[in-house]
Amino acid sequence: MIRLELDVQLHYEIDVGGADFIFNIHAARTAHQTVSEEKLRLSQAIVPDIHTDPVSGNRYMRLHAQPGTLALAYTATVDIAHHCAQPSQLAEVPVHKLPPQVMSYLYPSRYCQSDRLIKFATREFGQLWQGYGRVQAICDWVRQHVVFTPNSSTSNTSAVDTLVEQVGVCRDFAHLMIALCRAVNIPARFVTGTDYGADPALGPPDFHAYVEAFVGNRWFIFDPSGTGIPMGFVRFGTGRDAADVAFATIFGNVRSQPPRICARAVNDPSRDLYLPLHRIEALSTDAADIRGTAHEVRSNAASFTQDRAA
Repeated sequence: MIRLELDVQLHYEIDVGGADFIFNIHAARTAHQTVSEEKLRLSQAIVPDIHTDPVSGNRYMRLHAQPGTLALAYTATVDIAHHCAQPSQLAEVPVHKLPPQVMSYLYPSRYCQSDRLIKFATREFGQLWQGYGRVQAICDWVRQHVVFTPNSSTSNTSAVDTLVEQVGVCRDFAHLMIALCRAVNIPARFVTGTDYGADPALGPPDFHAYVEAFVGNRWFIFDPSGTGIPMGFVRFGTGRDAADVAFATIFGNVRSQPPRICARAVNDPSRDLYLPLHRIEALSTDAADIRGTAHEVRSNAASFTQDRAA
C-alpha cells in the first residue's frame, strides 16, 4: 500500500468587495483511495460549504472571502491500494456495452475536441489491437510528439492547439490524449492530483493532470506527460476536461501566489507501506463496477477537522 502525507497551501490577496471561490483540493475518496484524516485551516473566519458530488465523488469547497489576505492550508493522510492488472488482458468495451455513467466521456468537450481529430486518430491508431495496448500507444505518441515546456500554454489552450504547437504542460498532454482516445471510441477522462516524483528541474511540486481510460470495465491511469510516478498520484477530481475540475475557480478581483504543495510518501515495510515506483502493470484506483461508486464514496468515512480564525 502507498501512504502519502499531503500538504497544500494557497495564498490570495483580495480586493475591495471580496471574492467567491470554488476549490477542488480535497483528496477524493474512492474504492482504492482512503482519506484517513484531514485538516483544513483558513486565515479568515469563514465557514465553507463542502459538497461531494454523488456521481463523480469530487469534493468541492465554496466560500466567500473578505478583502485582504486569504491563506488556506489543507493537510491529509491518504492511503492508496492500487488495483493491478496485466495490460494484455484488458480489452476495450464496445460502446453498446458501456455503463451509462461512462458514456459522457466519449463526447467532445471544451478542451478535448475529439470530433475534429477523428480522421487523424483513425489513421494513426485505428488499426491497432483494441485494448489497453492501443491506449498506451496513444499515450506514448503524445509523450513523444509534445515537449513539456513550463508556461507555454494558457487557460484557453485546447487539444487541437497542443497538436499543432507540440508544446505544453501536463494539462495539455492530458487534453490531447483524451481527445485522441475519444476520437477512436475509447472513453477517457481528465484527472487532477499531485505530481509525486517529478524532476525538480521542472520546477517546484505542483498540481498534476493525468488521464484515466476505460478499458477492461475499469478506469486505468495513464500519465502522458511522463513527469511523475503514477503510483504516487493523489486523486482530487475527475471530469471531462480541466473546466470541470480546476483546483480553484475565482469570482472577483484576486491576486494569487504560486501554490505550495508537498506529497511525502511513508516508507515503512513493517506496516506494509512502500514508496511509489514505476510499474509495468496497469494501475487503477477506481472500482471495478462503477455502478457502485456513489455508495462506496458515501460509505468511505474519514476523520475531518477544520480550524478557522476566531
